[in-house]
Amino acid sequence: SWKTLILASQRCKTLRQIKSTHASFIIHNLHRNTYAVSKLLTSLLPLPNPNKHFPYASLIFDSIQSPNAFVYDTMIRICSRSSQPHLGVRYFKLMLTEEDDEDDIAPSYLTFHFLLVACLNASLLSMCKQVHSLVVKNGVFASDGHVQTGILRLYVEDGVRLSDARKVFDEIPHPDVVKWDVLINGYVKCGLGSDGLSVFREMLSRGIEPDRFLVTTALTACAQAGALSQGKWIHELLEKRKWIEHDVFVGTALVDMYCKCGCLETALEVFEKMSKRNVFSWAALIGGYAGYGYGKEAITCLEKMEREDGVKPDSVVLLAVLAACAHGGFLQEGRGILDNMEGRYDISPKHEHYSCIVDLMCRAGRLDEAVELIEEMPMKPLASVWGALLNGCRTHKNVELGELAVKNLLELEKGNADEEEAALVQLSSIYMTAQRNGEASKIRQMIGQRGIRKVPGCSVLEVDGNITKFVSGDASHPNLLQIHTLIHLLSVDALQILLSFKRIEREEFLNMLQFYIIVKGVIGLLEVGAGNLSKALKNE
Repeated sequence: SWKTLILASQRCKTLRQIKSTHASFIIHNLHRNTYAVSKLLTSLLPLPNPNKHFPYASLIFDSIQSPNAFVYDTMIRICSRSSQPHLGVRYFKLMLTEEDDEDDIAPSYLTFHFLLVACLNASLLSMCKQVHSLVVKNGVFASDGHVQTGILRLYVEDGVRLSDARKVFDEIPHPDVVKWDVLINGYVKCGLGSDGLSVFREMLSRGIEPDRFLVTTALTACAQAGALSQGKWIHELLEKRKWIEHDVFVGTALVDMYCKCGCLETALEVFEKMSKRNVFSWAALIGGYAGYGYGKEAITCLEKMEREDGVKPDSVVLLAVLAACAHGGFLQEGRGILDNMEGRYDISPKHEHYSCIVDLMCRAGRLDEAVELIEEMPMKPLASVWGALLNGCRTHKNVELGELAVKNLLELEKGNADEEEAALVQLSSIYMTAQRNGEASKIRQMIGQRGIRKVPGCSVLEVDGNITKFVSGDASHPNLLQIHTLIHLLSVDALQILLSFKRIEREEFLNMLQFYIIVKGVIGLLEVGAGNLSKALKNE
């Protein structure tokens, strides 16, 4: 009977079984029954590998004379899970054209939910306003939380529409913790961690309890903004709920936050308290060691992660270890890791791994060996590799190899004005240190004509939970006159110390002094005597 066939279609586990049931539908003249065929379509949804059965779903759809709203919803849903999610929009548009003639195929909240998933998976972010207006027009936005979250996520993923995302969020009567997480995560993805933390504090002030996902997002915002004191407050919250020991993702986010705020000892304490650790946990800790040049500790972690947790490193972990070796000067260990990546870890080295070793060799003054390694690479070297060599040439004043590096960089970055000019700036510096002032002058003139601007230095201070950013060359600070006066006074005192240093010591001291002046001046101007300086960070 037809009921038996419909029940059989719902029990299908493979595409072959569905095709067999479809054949039975045709034999019993059920293939023209919209209800029966819609059930057959639904049976395709749980199957793995959506791309494999998507063409068959299209074939079934085309055989239906009068598809209803349920059939359209199912097709949009199938498309959203395939490698062609944009086709879901096509079926939605087809649905709207049919809506003029049929009353039973008007889009529902489910239709818009599946459509939003399709738009997100297809990166059709420019459609957010169109879909938003349709949702409001159909009266769905005010009543369905899933659709509200989908619209909000679409605006957030666009990146340039965060202000619109905030407006949409404010239209939601009672946003739940998921919607707060979407909004905060949007700020973090755009590099606006401080704004994300402001939203997090607003959420707490409304009495909404964060879940584990939102706490992870908030910790990421703290790491991005350098907001150590706020990160510590979240840490206390996690301790009370015992989330660190039992949730690997929360623990990993906390380790990452402390590492990026420079508190490596605390990061290690948190790491050791975690009852379960995965490759991301180890990557966070090793990345922290790499960022501060603790090569020995990073190498030790690499050895322990397999021995203690049975976790195999991935390419990201190995890259972090190589970066730590580069900053710590562990040439032999770094080269050994690169040479054994395929044999021991079954991971093929990528350009980034070669860049680290080239950087490591250059720091050790072995520029010729670095060039040999580049020439032996199994793939064509990209800009990151030649850039590492160029940095080494500037340090060791090697004009010949510097010219070689710039030549290759200009070929690879042809059409990318910023990268071309950055390479020329470095070559100009190499010429200057080699006292080839004529050639340096020519390149400087070329750079001036092209209007290059150096990325300004940036310092971030957190005082009593308040984050303040100071950018080199920024004339908008309200205490600009006091800052300049203080810098002048400090510079005069520092000059006497500077003159007593040797040349190499002098260069290192100048780099340190630049940051010291900014921090010291800002501390005074912010009257930290009455407050508490939590952390000072610099972008270079």
